[in-house]
Amino acid sequence: MRKIVFAAAIATSALGLAACSETTVETEEAADAIAADVEANTDAVVEGAEEAAAEAEAAMDETMEDVEAEVEAAAEAE
Repeated sequence: MRKIVFAAAIATSALGLAACSETTVETEEAADAIAADVEANTDAVVEGAEEAAAEAEAAMDETMEDVEAEVEAAAEAE
């Protein structure tokens, strides 16, 4: 979640810098710079979300394994 918030903050900063940059005098150059920044930040957000999903899946798998072990232990104890 922190990665997504961080990526959004970077995107906002990058958009501001690209829009105000003296090196991007012409509108087309500014639009290209903004588009590149947005694309890069979108990729970072997607990557962060994929990593978070993978971590959540791993945690869920581990929890299921623990539950199955507890069920087996309880069945053996009877």
